[in-house]
Amino acid sequence: MALRDKLNFDGDPLYLIDGSAFFYRGFHAYPDLKRSDGVPTNAMFFVLRTLLKVIKEEKPKYLVFILDGKGKNFRHELYDQYKAQRPPMPDDLRSQIEPLKEALNVIGVPLIVSEGEEADDCIASLAARYKSERPVVILGADKDLKQCLDENVFMWDPAGKKEKITSLADFREDTKLEPEQWADFQALVGDSADNIPGVPGVGKVTATKIMAEYPTLEDIRDNYDKLKPAIQKKMKDELENIFVYRELTRMRLGSCSDCDLKQCELRSVDGDRAAEFMTTYEFRSLVRDVKSLFSATSGSGVPAGNSKKSASGQASLFGEEDTTSAAKPKKSASGGGQFSLFGEATPAPAAPENRLELKKISSASELPDFTDKEVGLVREGNIFFIGVDGDELMCKVTAAELAAGLQSAKTIVVADVKSFLRADDAWGQIQLFRWFDLSLAAYLLNPEERNYAWDRLRAMLFAGEELPDAVDEVHPDAQGMAALALMHVLGPRIKSAGLDELTANLEIPLIPVLADMEKAGITIDLDAFADFLTEVNERINELTRVIHERAGEPFNIRSSQQMATVLFDSLGLKPGGKTPKGALSTANSVLEKLSGQHEIITDILEYRKMEKLRSTYLEPLPKLVNANGRIHTNFNQLATATGRLSSSGPNLQNIPIRGDQGKRMRACFTAGEGLRLAAADYSQVELRVLAHFSGDPALVSAFEHDEDIHSRTAALLFDRDPADVTSDERRNAKTINFGLIYGMGPQKLSRELGIKINEAKEFIAKYFEKLDVLKEFYDSVVEQGREKGYVTTLSGRRRLLPELHSTSPQILSQARRQAINTVIQGSAADIIKMAMIKVADNAEIKHLGGRLILQIHDELLVEGPEENIEEIGKLLQKDMQTVATLAVPLKVDLGLGRNWAQAH
Repeated sequence: MALRDKLNFDGDPLYLIDGSAFFYRGFHAYPDLKRSDGVPTNAMFFVLRTLLKVIKEEKPKYLVFILDGKGKNFRHELYDQYKAQRPPMPDDLRSQIEPLKEALNVIGVPLIVSEGEEADDCIASLAARYKSERPVVILGADKDLKQCLDENVFMWDPAGKKEKITSLADFREDTKLEPEQWADFQALVGDSADNIPGVPGVGKVTATKIMAEYPTLEDIRDNYDKLKPAIQKKMKDELENIFVYRELTRMRLGSCSDCDLKQCELRSVDGDRAAEFMTTYEFRSLVRDVKSLFSATSGSGVPAGNSKKSASGQASLFGEEDTTSAAKPKKSASGGGQFSLFGEATPAPAAPENRLELKKISSASELPDFTDKEVGLVREGNIFFIGVDGDELMCKVTAAELAAGLQSAKTIVVADVKSFLRADDAWGQIQLFRWFDLSLAAYLLNPEERNYAWDRLRAMLFAGEELPDAVDEVHPDAQGMAALALMHVLGPRIKSAGLDELTANLEIPLIPVLADMEKAGITIDLDAFADFLTEVNERINELTRVIHERAGEPFNIRSSQQMATVLFDSLGLKPGGKTPKGALSTANSVLEKLSGQHEIITDILEYRKMEKLRSTYLEPLPKLVNANGRIHTNFNQLATATGRLSSSGPNLQNIPIRGDQGKRMRACFTAGEGLRLAAADYSQVELRVLAHFSGDPALVSAFEHDEDIHSRTAALLFDRDPADVTSDERRNAKTINFGLIYGMGPQKLSRELGIKINEAKEFIAKYFEKLDVLKEFYDSVVEQGREKGYVTTLSGRRRLLPELHSTSPQILSQARRQAINTVIQGSAADIIKMAMIKVADNAEIKHLGGRLILQIHDELLVEGPEENIEEIGKLLQKDMQTVATLAVPLKVDLGLGRNWAQAH
């Protein structure tokens, strides 16, 4: 069973591989393994065998191999004896580094060489950066990496005699510590492998006892006089040194700052090339592995299962040209045996005998005339590869020079327009209609795939896809010409799918808006963050005291096992469920059901809320602030099937916004000096979209008369006047109003309302009885989706749903929920995108000094001069309310203030 199934991951995990550790381990595990000519291959073989096993079993989307860089790092400056006892790398091992890098490339595994810092620092930084948005799996056994463990971070060693998985709960049980204490613990006991001495005479047992009473080195130092005399004697000369030892073993979380999630995506692979590499190094068993893994799988060159299946059972990145029937197999005139991302298996083109002829251009004067021409453009660092008029050019000119030359081109084809706009302002001079974004086109054709990286897009062109007549041949080494060829494949599909207007009028114009918002960022009040953190830490300490008091004994509140013992053994509470491993569950959903049994439950739930605030927001976010005091997120346009934007690095979409803590968190986000914020939030936009599409008289009337929609719905459900509706009845109506948009079934509704499932079923039945037009609309969405093979949003966005024909009740039920959710949420996403473009282009707002800086769900934040912010706010509100014409009015709530909390 795959690890992701064992641990029941929700979402694609990020796999971080401690490459140096596996490299050394392989060298010592197979000391005699060499090629027939004597070339050492032992370390490479071990690494590749492990990687192929992981790729086969886990089918990862995000996986990165991290190696230590050359030379010394900051730890050597802190302590000149750091790792001084280690011998230099053996020549037989050093000679395998470059071949290993080549091997990683041919099997599509991203590589990071951690220069100036250790691989562990990079691993820890990436784990901390992404653990709030997806599971993180660290492949390695280095004890220092245990610092990274968290609720969503695991360590996994798949290469030992017995697979070992370490979770946060496992760590707590084994050590009686928290991960943040691990560096302190290591400072006390020392580490002979790294030549860290520790405190003489203090071993693991003694250190554990000390830290049970004094959890940190600071506590130990401050309470030195309270230590037992024997411990005082051992610690006396080391009280200052232990802080240096801690820095030697503690991970630095600011490393690999230029690495984003996209760079960690597993790339597509040429199976024949991978097999050829394995044959060259005489890895016979691995030849079989790569052939089965990369040749008998989906056309992406990644393991079958990473690509979404179409209704015909084919793995396709871009869906089908005709979604109402199974796609026909593509044919190719050449021989071979690779697979195509456009359809099912097709013959691969034979490798060209001739080398690619590149025309090198080193000055702007040598650039050709691009007027009215189609140009394929790929950027690699400061070098541009251009395909034009059948030639492949390699240009070493500035972005400004090239952008100036391309302003007259008919079409400029790139993999990612936003990356160009972010890289250099010169690209903003090019008119938007000239750009063709390959990744965007691929996403719009199949928004479920989630991987639209250039390497993968390009690979499909050489996996047997028959090229259009406009491009007779494309050399496998070509980049610019490959981009052009892909446009000639994807462009007609966009048009035939009716997605050309969506692309031209919404998605392409949105790109510069997102780029500008990313560059602008938002100011962070570091003092407010620090004050909030202090309060949260104080509340955590107080809750810890109260929880221990209510439990009648001290225990590790973060340990699910210890908590289960306290709740179900000591206090005798009735268990509410079990974990996948069979242990009694203490998950929040279980504890919420037990809240009436004991007052300790409320305290534990609040403790967890405070702990999440601390670890997810209050501690990490201030570390991401730049020199100007602003934090910059990345807006992801290609991440969700419904068309909603997401954000990462950091994720500002999941900032808490409800309750007192939400208000305090928002107050930490402020306007710049002399500026103010205007925050405009759509009111119940999804329900308004639902009223528009369904035409339900009750919903339409309520919105037309600006009534409280939830009270109006409750009045219908409970047969009373809106004025007589109780707060509980309104809450129940609100739950079902929003719940059915998100596909809530009777089971979830029963949990949300605290009622029995039969009551929930009756509630839903009555809801649709009273709002019968709504039921007809829901049924029509599903039926149209079944007929066409897809559903569409307000702007014509499509989502393929072949599962609507499934015979599995579970799959069919999920597809029905997705169909309705896509139409409603996707249309709401269309509206907010339209508003972003309109606001960003508003000349009056610009003239007044306003700029759009943030989008959070249905809310837009504009920053502008204090003296103009009121007028800017009115223009913002007007733009958002008039950007789309629905059967009911759009309503926008506006607020102004120094910080986000005041403006919200």
